[in-house]
Amino acid sequence: MKLMIASDIHGSALYCRQMLEAYEREGAERLLLLGDILYHGPRNDLPDRYAPKEVLAMLNEVREELFCVRGNCDTEVDQMVLSFPVLADYAVFWLGGRLVYATHGHHYNSQTPPPLKKGDILLNGHTHVPKCEAFGDFLYLNPGSVSIPKEGSPRGYLIWEDGAENLLSFRTLAGETWKTVSSEELEALCPAK
Repeated sequence: MKLMIASDIHGSALYCRQMLEAYEREGAERLLLLGDILYHGPRNDLPDRYAPKEVLAMLNEVREELFCVRGNCDTEVDQMVLSFPVLADYAVFWLGGRLVYATHGHHYNSQTPPPLKKGDILLNGHTHVPKCEAFGDFLYLNPGSVSIPKEGSPRGYLIWEDGAENLLSFRTLAGETWKTVSSEELEALCPAK
């Protein structure tokens, strides 16, 4: 299984296009979007090439490739124009033998986690800062932001690839890997059981 995980497009047609080009280049089986798809919100400046209508058209074209969770900037009005579900507050699934709780991060995050067992993964965006760190008994992952990165991080995404030398790869939109985590490193950081 190869999964591409991205977050916080915030209506940037420029970076949405680059994200979709990266998805095609990666050959991932699915693209998980962790919310804040069309709008920038009042706390952020407008991202480059802010064009929510272009973003929704690009994403609607690949709707069968996507699964998403709702961000704090996503609303019922967005669902009226997007042809794939975007209003789920979270998604729970198994990946690499671990339970993953995927959410945007404005409700559940590393400081206010949902109920998790030892070795589970909390996956969210919202902060626009990439992370891979243990928090108590669970692992916290954040791909950063596609369009408005913060704290000097690159515009990018996260790849989870079962069976690869590096289970996790943080990459820029241009596809440059800037951080990797092997299965062994992940297990040492946060044992599955």
